[in-house]
Amino acid sequence: MIAYVTLGTNDLPRAARFYDELFKAELGIGRILENDTFVAWGKDMHSPSVSVIKPFDGNPATVGNGVMVALAVDGPAAVDSLYAKAISLGAADEGAPGPRGDGAFYAAYFRDPDGNKLNAFCMVSPS
Repeated sequence: MIAYVTLGTNDLPRAARFYDELFKAELGIGRILENDTFVAWGKDMHSPSVSVIKPFDGNPATVGNGVMVALAVDGPAAVDSLYAKAISLGAADEGAPGPRGDGAFYAAYFRDPDGNKLNAFCMVSPS
């Protein structure tokens, strides 16, 4: 149902470098659309995407309290790898990789350089 998610940034070049590195290295996806105020990444124009944008109203971008973008990956190793890559690119830790709840949900949480919260997750068979 979700077509795209847009995250605000106050430094578009920095945000673009962060997501270029994170998405290309860990998810194998690249830019699908860009202009002087935003960049979007995805598999193609018909698949869900993530974008960063300088706010249209000209005010500073701020982090939405309670807002989080979840990135589905293929397994725990991919969660671990995406999280490690994000941290190496300057993301802040919000919860190291590991099982959550009944163990069927494996996730890691981090904040991008603008403070936007993301998570990488996969579903696994509980042990």
